[in-house]
Amino acid sequence: MSREQAVLQAIEAFDNGTLEAALARRVAYATESEVPDQAPMQHAYLNQDLIPVLNRMGFTCEVHPNPAGVDLPILVARRIEQAGLPTVLMYGHGDVVRGNAAKWEAGRDPWQLQVDGDRWYGRGTADNKGQHSINLEALRQVLDARGGKLGFNAVWLIETGEEAGSPGLAEFCDAQREALAADVFIASDGPRLHASRPTLFMGSRGAVNFELRLRARERGYHSGNWGGLLANPAIVLMHAIGTLVDARGRITVPALRPPPIPAAVREALADLDVGGGEDDPDINDWWGEPGLSAPEKVFGWNSLDVLTFGAGDPAKPVNAIPPEAVAWCQLRFVVGTDWRALETHVRDHLRQGGFEDVQVRVGMQGGATRLSPDNAWVRWAAASLERTTGKRPALLPNLGGSLPNEIFADLLGLPTLWVPHSYPACAQHAPNEHLLGSVAREGLAIMAGLYWDLGDSVPR
Repeated sequence: MSREQAVLQAIEAFDNGTLEAALARRVAYATESEVPDQAPMQHAYLNQDLIPVLNRMGFTCEVHPNPAGVDLPILVARRIEQAGLPTVLMYGHGDVVRGNAAKWEAGRDPWQLQVDGDRWYGRGTADNKGQHSINLEALRQVLDARGGKLGFNAVWLIETGEEAGSPGLAEFCDAQREALAADVFIASDGPRLHASRPTLFMGSRGAVNFELRLRARERGYHSGNWGGLLANPAIVLMHAIGTLVDARGRITVPALRPPPIPAAVREALADLDVGGGEDDPDINDWWGEPGLSAPEKVFGWNSLDVLTFGAGDPAKPVNAIPPEAVAWCQLRFVVGTDWRALETHVRDHLRQGGFEDVQVRVGMQGGATRLSPDNAWVRWAAASLERTTGKRPALLPNLGGSLPNEIFADLLGLPTLWVPHSYPACAQHAPNEHLLGSVAREGLAIMAGLYWDLGDSVPR
C-alpha cells in the first residue's frame, strides 16, 4: 500500500465514525487529576481503554506508580520492531481539568461527547484525549497499511498528572532513561496557530508563578479616622508591581528580559500572524515590548502578568484600610532567561525601589525549550506536513504557552516536535471545551503521513 492510500485510510477512520466512537468512550472517563477521589478513573482510563488498544497494535505495556507519591499513574508502552531502526517517543496525558459541569451550556455534559456541526464538545476533546486519540488511530492505520510493520520503533508515554503540574514526571523519566531512549520526540498538544493552518512547534515558553505579599498591620482600620495616616498596602503593592512592568506591558527588570531573538527564530516568526479568528480577542498593538511584531512578542519574548490581586473583601467592601494585599504574578519566558534566580532578581529590584517590605514567594515553575527552525528534524517534519496537506505549515520555535517539554528536550536530550490538533478558541480548561472535526480529520491525515515517512526515511 502507498503513502497516499495510508493517508486516505486514516481519513476514512474519521468519515466512518471510528475516531468519534473512540473519543466518546474516552471522554466518559472523568479523569480529573485535581480531584484525588478520581484516581480510580486514571487507572481505568489506562487499563481499560488505552492498554487494550495498544496491545492490539503490538505494544507491551506497563503502568508505573508515580514516584511523587501521588496516585497519578504513568503508562509506558513499547513496540520494538528491530534494533537499529529509528525510535520515536510519543506522549499524551490522560488527565483533564475539572469538568465544571454546572457552567456548561444547557444540554451539554463534559463527560459526554456531543457533536454539533464542526464542534465536538466534551472535557478532554482538545486537551488532550482528542489529540492523542488522533495519533493512536493514525498509527493504527499506518500499521495496517504496511502489513503489520511500521519501519520504526515506537514508545508511548502517557501520564495522568499534566493538569496538576506533571508531578513525578521528571523523576520518572530520569529513572526510565533506557526504556524511553529514542531518536526523536513527536507528540500533540496545545493549539495550532490558526484552525486552518497546520502547525509545528518545537518547544514551549517557560513559566514561573510568584506571589507578592505586603502585610502592613494585623487588622484593618477605619478609612475615615485613619485615611491619609496609614499606608495602604494595596496601593503600595500596586506601585511595587509597577516597577516590574510598566503601564504598557514592558518588563522593566533587566534580569527578567530575554536575550535578543536569534536570526533563525526571527525569520520563522516573520511568516506568522496572531489572532484574527472568529472567537479571538482584539490585540492591543500598544501592549508589550515596543518594536516587536505580535508573533515575536508571544513566541520570541517574555511577558509578565498579574494573575490575581486581592485586598479586603471585593464582594463586601467596607470603609477600612485593608491590613494586607496579595498578588500572584507570572513570568512567561523563552530560552536564555535567568528564570531560576527570579526570586532573587525580584526581591533585589523591589528593595532598590524602596519596597523592601514586599515578600516574594515562588510557586509553580517550568523551564523553556526551543528547537531551531533550521534543525534537520524540523525541516523533515515540515516537508511531511506540507506533502500531506498542500499547505506550508506554521513553524513555531516554541509555543507561547507551557508544557513539560524540558523533560524531553533537556533531561532526555531529544529533538522535540509537536503537531497540535486543536485551535486557539477551543475553550480548553473552560466550559464548552471542544475539538474541531475538520482539524481532527486533517490531523489524522497529517499523522498518518508523518508516521509513514518515519518508516521510509529520517534525518541522519
